[in-house]
Amino acid sequence: MRYASARRTGSGGGRLHSVDVTSSTHARTMAAPERDGDTLGSAVEVTGLVKRYGAKVAVDGLSFRVPRGVVFAVLGPNGAGKTSTIETCEGFRRADGGQVRVLGLDPVRDAAALRPRVGVMLQAGGGAYPGARTAEMLRLTASYSRNPLDPDLLLELLGLTDVARTAVRRLSGGQQQRLSLAMAVVGRPELVFLDEPTAGLDPQARHAVWRIVEALRADGVTVVLTTHHMDEAERLADEVLIVDAGKAVAQGTPAALTRGEQPTLRFRADADLDAEALLGLTATLPAGCVAASAGDGGYQVTGPPAAIGPQLLAAVTAWCADRAVMPSDLQVGRRTLEDVFLDLTGRELR
Repeated sequence: MRYASARRTGSGGGRLHSVDVTSSTHARTMAAPERDGDTLGSAVEVTGLVKRYGAKVAVDGLSFRVPRGVVFAVLGPNGAGKTSTIETCEGFRRADGGQVRVLGLDPVRDAAALRPRVGVMLQAGGGAYPGARTAEMLRLTASYSRNPLDPDLLLELLGLTDVARTAVRRLSGGQQQRLSLAMAVVGRPELVFLDEPTAGLDPQARHAVWRIVEALRADGVTVVLTTHHMDEAERLADEVLIVDAGKAVAQGTPAALTRGEQPTLRFRADADLDAEALLGLTATLPAGCVAASAGDGGYQVTGPPAAIGPQLLAAVTAWCADRAVMPSDLQVGRRTLEDVFLDLTGRELR
């Protein structure tokens, strides 16, 4: 993965050259110095945030802190308040209570001072002129910054070179999404807000976005993102905040949140196992083990560490064989971030 580092040549505009951000020589070359108004060590501080829409309380006394130079993921089911929280941090909404500080400043009162220092990714081409060509739009955005990244390099990294001369309105949804990301980072910000950056993207584009996020972190940029993809949060995030009903229900590193004493046997089956069947399976298992649905056609057995072993595996497969059920994808592991998320926020649709 290569990223851009400024190197201006001559008296003219010059060109931005790419460097390997994984090299220790160039690590954090884009990190900006502390400025007046900064809270040392914090990119974002939210204290007792309240946001209402009429009688509905969308955010209810939420508090969290985002250290500098990390990828911070905000997770939550639909309607949990995460978008309202992010939009308040971006300065698009006013808080009804509590305090928000972004790079030590008020995102509403100090919007002009924050604008060149903060990148915001709007959904599916939001903020782009529909009639502008892709490259023109990105170069225009870059022109507002003193020391932008190379627009052509970003187009290449995000797979947009072939549509550089295509009007924004003619781009696919995924292409518009990638253009929004490029517009958010081309100004070389200290802090970037990414709202569902990979929503609707194919696997190749999704991985391209991941590489951009990882490069931003390597250069000391703070990234705050929302996502519904738990694997994305586990891969990218240094710290995760899980929000439900406008409140924080968990916060920590993915490793800390998924750490637990109960290992799990997971499997799939070619037949639906209802609650009664799972109770019957539980009755045949070693003491302390419980079988349950894991959603999406999957099942899990949890129990004390000593019980999760060959004897348990034999019991599950024997029970399935007696009922002409074919198990598949059997694996033993500890909880995933998705397990934690569902345990904390519930499994019902919203």
